[in-house]
Amino acid sequence: MNPRLPAPPFTEATARQKVQAAEDAWNLRDPERVALAYTEDTEWRNRSEFVNGRAAVIEFLRRKWNRELDYRLRKELWAFIGNRIAVRFEYEWHDDSGQWYRSYGNENWEFDELGYMKRRFASINDLPIKEADRKFRWERKS
Repeated sequence: MNPRLPAPPFTEATARQKVQAAEDAWNLRDPERVALAYTEDTEWRNRSEFVNGRAAVIEFLRRKWNRELDYRLRKELWAFIGNRIAVRFEYEWHDDSGQWYRSYGNENWEFDELGYMKRRFASINDLPIKEADRKFRWERKS
């Protein structure tokens, strides 16, 4: 496989670059494209769900974005060392009834030597909000 730069060990600049690339990719809501950032045998914990392997990530993301409509995400670098990055994030979305949510959480990422994410552990909480209280307004990306 070709390197997925930046690769570890991370500096503050390259860690920020990795976080921004993840934010940009997830906001496209394209499961196949997002999954390319992960190793074939990637391990995830997302809330209480455990996901193993790139193919399972694709299925997970399809389900997620079919349920979490008009999803818009912001990520922020929290800490980094060697091949690990910690991120805090928040995102907004609505369900099929029109109820809006803001979801908050933290992720711990571990990368292989080529810059692919090997492990992703996410803890997330959802807060119902009124549409008028949304912080993230955007044009739908295709």
